Amino acid sequence: MSISVRHIEVFRAIMLAGSVTGAARLLFTSQPTLSRELARLESLSGLKLFERQGGRLVPTAQALMLLEEVERSYVGLERINSLAQSIRRFEHGQLHLTCLPLFSQTLLPRVCKQFQHQQSGISLCISAQESPLLEESLSAQRHDLGLTEGELVPRGTRGELLFSADMLCVLPDGHPLLQRAELAVTDFHGVDFINLAGRDIYRQRLDEHFRQALVERHTVIETTNAASVCAMVREGLGVAIINPLSAMQEAGRGLEIRRLSVSIPYRVMLIRPEFRPSSVFVEAFCQALHSEAARLAERLTRLE
Repeated sequence: MSISVRHIEVFRAIMLAGSVTGAARLLFTSQPTLSRELARLESLSGLKLFERQGGRLVPTAQALMLLEEVERSYVGLERINSLAQSIRRFEHGQLHLTCLPLFSQTLLPRVCKQFQHQQSGISLCISAQESPLLEESLSAQRHDLGLTEGELVPRGTRGELLFSADMLCVLPDGHPLLQRAELAVTDFHGVDFINLAGRDIYRQRLDEHFRQALVERHTVIETTNAASVCAMVREGLGVAIINPLSAMQEAGRGLEIRRLSVSIPYRVMLIRPEFRPSSVFVEAFCQALHSEAARLAERLTRLE
């Protein structure tokens, strides 16, 4: 006979309660029953799990080591429970999306409004995550849809290009460079500049353009997201080159937009997990995403 789930349940309850009496209350059973189960577990495992001291059970080092593995197993069961609940909620009309925080602030609000107008009975759950957690959750099939930057598609998923446009320059009201309708890389030589973090892929591409043109920006602040960059620019601390979604959202709020003479494409990918079933609601949300992406592309064509 091998160790059963019941034996492990009894052991964990005793460890949590600190006594057989307390464990019996947790498991709604009798103290003698649990004592027999515990003795059976020690016999089957060949481990001395508790010392009896003055009527109390004191866990041994072996018991503590076993508890670590037991707790890992229970965490796994809790994840299965959570997934089961998620699947059940989806069947009753819930859509799970994951994306970079940038998209939850720029692209998704209007999409959600359009979708809710058409599908009022469907609730949305949006999880904003940075890489690599975003890609990991998509590969694990925990979401119905995802939005990522760039062109790399996480394993276990398929992707399609949703939106593509060049990066834009944002400047504070009254900045001298606003006199130009389009800005060249050389226009930024010695200019106070707000940069994204060095590990950002678009920052790296931007750096390469400046390096090739032998232009040295005067970086005054480096930060991790476009919203922070725009806030710094709005205060007149410098200018910046950022993604077009954030630039268009902030335009007119103490910021002005200018195109660049060089093309630095910014791409948004729509990601679908391969092994998570689709539904009419998923397709409806994808249509709303494409509609908003087309509206934004049209708005960009009207920029002077």
